[in-house]
Amino acid sequence: MDRQTSADTQTLLIDADDTLWENNIYFERAIADFISFLNHQERSPAEVREILNDVERECIVTHGYGLQSFTHALVRTFERLSVEPLTAGLHEAIHGFARTIAEQPVQLLPDIEPTLEYLSQKHQLILVTKGDYSEQSGKVRRSGLERHFAAVEIVPDKNSQNYREVVQRHTLTAERTWMVGNSPKSDINPALSAGINAVFVPHSDTWVLEHEELASAAPPCKLLVLNSFAELVQHF
Repeated sequence: MDRQTSADTQTLLIDADDTLWENNIYFERAIADFISFLNHQERSPAEVREILNDVERECIVTHGYGLQSFTHALVRTFERLSVEPLTAGLHEAIHGFARTIAEQPVQLLPDIEPTLEYLSQKHQLILVTKGDYSEQSGKVRRSGLERHFAAVEIVPDKNSQNYREVVQRHTLTAERTWMVGNSPKSDINPALSAGINAVFVPHSDTWVLEHEELASAAPPCKLLVLNSFAELVQHF
């Protein structure tokens, strides 16, 4: 695909989950079903959710991001809170909540396809997503969006070092590189820390563990805050 090669050409590193397609809403539904299933008699649903959040943080350290880690967190939370022993039947039921997420089709967010079509004609686009390689590559494939990207990067986590490695691997110029995403914790703040620019596109259902105060951009880095992904065409 022909692209401009002028000084106006930028590289946009674009997040996937909850930036290009829905993701967290399916986890939220599974969590609500799990909490209802647990039906704890002493703790409120909000209290159970706080415990699950803590367990998820623990599981991320040992299992990374993805459905396997999420399933471990559900099982551990059940074991921590339930007075019932974890039977084979209960174990299967808990795994079922995670399977409902895996079975969801990829639902693109509004205006994604035409916006990528426009941007890919003018700039270099690289998809940068974190998590289990098999899970994420499967979603990329099913989305039908891969043709808009010069490359796809699936990393175990998103931190400033990983962003520096992506910049180095693709021989990018930091001042002409932008990370576009919905997560302050994973997309925006570490990208700015790595010395590249960032575009924050908030999502109303961003995962609570991705919440973080948005950092300020220290010059020469720049930060754009948009209302929607489609607004990118007004800036690039």
